[in-house]
Amino acid sequence: QVQLVESGGGLVQPGGSLRLSCAVSGTIFRLSAMGWYRQAPGKQRELVAIDITHGSTNYADSVRGRFTISRDNAKNTVNLQMNNLKPEDTAVHYCYVDGMIGTTTNRGYWGQGTQVTVSS
Repeated sequence: QVQLVESGGGLVQPGGSLRLSCAVSGTIFRLSAMGWYRQAPGKQRELVAIDITHGSTNYADSVRGRFTISRDNAKNTVNLQMNNLKPEDTAVHYCYVDGMIGTTTNRGYWGQGTQVTVSS
C-alpha cells in the first residue's frame, strides 16, 4: 500500500498563511523528489515547489520568496509553508513524490489533493 496523506489546506484571506503537509506511508525503498503541484479550475497542473534528494529545491517563479518547501526524511514528510497568499494561489494542491514504494520500480505518486482558497 502507498498513501500520501495531505493536510493543511483551507480558506484564508489575501496576505494570510497556510502550511501544507504530506506524509508518505508504505514500504519505502527510496524517495527522491518530494514536492507540491497545484491545479486551478480550467488550468493545467503546475509545479509549485519541489525538494530534490540531496538538497536541491525548485520553486515556481510566482511563489518564490513567499513559499518555502521543507522535508523531513526521517518522517517521510514534505511541507510547504505558504506566506503572503494571493487569490491567484487558489487551487487544489497535490503532493507528489518520486521513488520506490512497495516496489523496486521507480515511479511517481500523487496525493488526493487539498484545497487552498485565498479570498476576501
